[in-house]
Amino acid sequence: MITKELQAQTLSLNPIDKIRLVEMLLESLDKSDPEIEATWVAESERRYAAFKRVEMQGLTFKKL
Repeated sequence: MITKELQAQTLSLNPIDKIRLVEMLLESLDKSDPEIEATWVAESERRYAAFKRVEMQGLTFKKL
C-alpha cells in the first residue's frame, strides 16, 4: 500500500519527474515471465511442426 509520505512526495514532483516515474513504473510491468514465455515458445513450435506435417490448417486473413 502506498504510504501517505510516498504519495505526498510523488504528488509534489514536477511534471517531468512525474512522467519519468510513470515511465519507470510502466516499464517494470512490461517484463515478461520467463516461464510463461518458454511455454508460449514451446506451444508455437508445436503448432508450427503440426502445420508443416499438414496436421493443422492455417486460417486465411481477410482484411475488412
